[in-house]
Amino acid sequence: MSSNRRLFWGIVDKIEALIDSEIYTAGSRLPPERELAETFKVSRPTIREAIIALEVREKIEVKTGSGVYVLKPVNQLSGLHKQINAFEVTQARALIEGEVAAIAATTITEDELVRLHQTLVDMENSQFIAAADKEFHQIIANATRNSAMILTVQNLWKLRSSTPEIIKDYDSVCSKDNSKTLAEHKAIYQALKLRDAPQARLAMHSHFNRLINALFDAVESRALEEIKQKNSEKRGLYSIPHSNDI
Repeated sequence: MSSNRRLFWGIVDKIEALIDSEIYTAGSRLPPERELAETFKVSRPTIREAIIALEVREKIEVKTGSGVYVLKPVNQLSGLHKQINAFEVTQARALIEGEVAAIAATTITEDELVRLHQTLVDMENSQFIAAADKEFHQIIANATRNSAMILTVQNLWKLRSSTPEIIKDYDSVCSKDNSKTLAEHKAIYQALKLRDAPQARLAMHSHFNRLINALFDAVESRALEEIKQKNSEKRGLYSIPHSNDI
């Protein structure tokens, strides 16, 4: 790479750093080309190349006759949320919480086991089922003593309500089969109580595997209903009315 190219990319990095640190704030206009050249002690052509690169990186927008303006940062995570579906969330939870359960089996305390058992009692009595379900998984995550895993489980739980589609899919299955969910939670609890890491992992995987299959059943059922509805509408549209006059 030539010295000119290195200089040009160096200016790109410097201006980008000023934008990221909000020295140049979103919506503000960058200083004129001449002023930037003086500030960074480079030629104006070098500044022009840097401006082009920054525009490609979507850091700035060049408005002819007006100037160069700093763009609002793109929230990539927000865009990803729109792409995530309930199946992906559930698969991620199965893989991660399976390992979380395996670790928790070796670190969970007697006090945590008592609180875990209370969530089972609450679910069995149909008291605050959703809250008890969330508390069950959070206690197990906390039992790992691993802050990264605890935060990951919390974030995966938040993804359950990140889009209307995911909420709809989860509501279609989580409001049903409480007895199955309770039985699966009891199996996880027993494995943790026995300090059996492989069994805890397997029990957690079984729990989410059933949920994934229930999601597929719910989606298929909804799709069939939509097809029936459309066919019913078409039948009404194309049916030939009976008339005694024909």
